[in-house]
Amino acid sequence: MPDLIDIGINLTHDTYDKDRDAVITDAAAVGVSRMIVTGTSVTASARALELCLAHPDVLYATAGIHPHHAAEFDIHSIEALSRLLKSDSVVAVGECGLDYFRNFSNPADQLKAFEAQLELAVAARLPVFLHQRDAHEDMLRLLRLHREGLSGGVAHCFTGDAEQLAAYVDLDLYVGITGWICDERRGEKLRQAVGGLPLDRLLLETDGPYLLPRDLDPPPQHRRNEPRFLPHIAGRLGQILGMSAEDIAEAATANAQRLFSLKPPES
Repeated sequence: MPDLIDIGINLTHDTYDKDRDAVITDAAAVGVSRMIVTGTSVTASARALELCLAHPDVLYATAGIHPHHAAEFDIHSIEALSRLLKSDSVVAVGECGLDYFRNFSNPADQLKAFEAQLELAVAARLPVFLHQRDAHEDMLRLLRLHREGLSGGVAHCFTGDAEQLAAYVDLDLYVGITGWICDERRGEKLRQAVGGLPLDRLLLETDGPYLLPRDLDPPPQHRRNEPRFLPHIAGRLGQILGMSAEDIAEAATANAQRLFSLKPPES
C-alpha cells in the first residue's frame, strides 16, 4: 500500500489521551504516515498545533471553529485563528461550515462565523476544511461567492448524494471519503454517488474517533476509530469503483499533498 494521509482525524479527542503516541505508531505501521489533526474551536486548534509541533512531518493541523461553536465566534476568535494560521504546520482553515441538523448554534451565527472563516482562508491563502449537514444550498451560495479567492478546499466527511457531490466537484473542490462508505445501513447513497467522483478530487479520512467502519473483520473490541483503519476504507472504495486499493491510495495521497501543500516523504 502506498503512503497514506488521513486528512481528518480528531486526535485531540479525549478517547486518545491514554495511548495517543501508540495510535500514531500503529497508523505508521500500516502505511498511514501522515495525518491532519482537525481543529474545531480556538482551544482545540491550539491543541492540534501543539501535537503537530511534537510530531513534525507526521502531524499537521487545521485551525477553525466548527458550526456547533459558532455562537462563540467574535473578533477575538478571528485574531486567535489568524495567529494560528501563521504556523507552517497549519495547512487549512476549519473545520468550518454549516450544520442545520443539530443547530447547536443558530443559523445566523453559523453563517456569520462561516463567512468570516472563508475570508480568513482567502487572506491566509489556505484551503478550507468544510463541514455541512442539512445546509447544502447555503453552503454552496457562500462558497460560490468566495471561491475565486480560495486556495481550494475539501468537503470533509462527505455523506451526500450524487447531485451534492457534483456540486462540490463543479467548484473544483475535493471530497473526503470516510468509513461511512462501509456502513450497510446508511452508506448506500454515498456508494452510489462515488462513481461520479474523479480520482483527482478524492481524499481519504477516518474522522476518528467517529465513524468506525462497520465491516471490519474481525471488529475491534472498542468502537473507537483510528487512522490504522484508513487502508480498509481505501480497499472498500476500490471494490466499489472496480479499482485496486493501491491505486485509490496513490491518487488520494497525491491529492492531499497538492491541496495542503505537503512535501512528499523522504525516501
